[in-house]
Amino acid sequence: VIAGCANQKEPATKALADAESALASVREQAAEYVPDQLKGVESTLSSLKDSLGKGDFKAVLTAAPKLATDVASLKDAAGTAMSAAMEKAKGEWTQLASDLPNMVGAIESRVDVLGKSRRLPAGMSQASLDAAKTGLAEMKSTWTEAGNAFTSGNVKDAVKMAQDLKAKGTEIMTALGMTTG
Repeated sequence: VIAGCANQKEPATKALADAESALASVREQAAEYVPDQLKGVESTLSSLKDSLGKGDFKAVLTAAPKLATDVASLKDAAGTAMSAAMEKAKGEWTQLASDLPNMVGAIESRVDVLGKSRRLPAGMSQASLDAAKTGLAEMKSTWTEAGNAFTSGNVKDAVKMAQDLKAKGTEIMTALGMTTG
């Protein structure tokens, strides 16, 4: 019996090490896109580690093929979810890339007009106009960064920057008395 157990220990240990290695290669992506499925696989792995620690090598060897299949399914699901998220982000980027230059142009035009006028509209101070000018410069700079991020394949960050820019632009437009619809 002891010899039989010793013969199973090495393959059981190797099977878990292989599963852990495969899981490690997909863990970050799975955590972001299919966290519930990841928790299930990690739970199974943890349970099998406990079995290994208790010397139940047969249980580990019996369950290891299913664990390997579950890890492969996790990898596929994470890849599919990531692809879908990327497509969605690209669609958002396309819309934002259409809207933001128009927003920046409208703000720039309004800032130029207000900067040339002798008196600011009621309720607007020179400080708020200066803040809008500063905000506009920041928007232009961040828009360039977002475009560079998108071009380099970092779509998720590019969309996040663009969404933040849109919010900032809406804030500036409101401060300048512009409609934001």
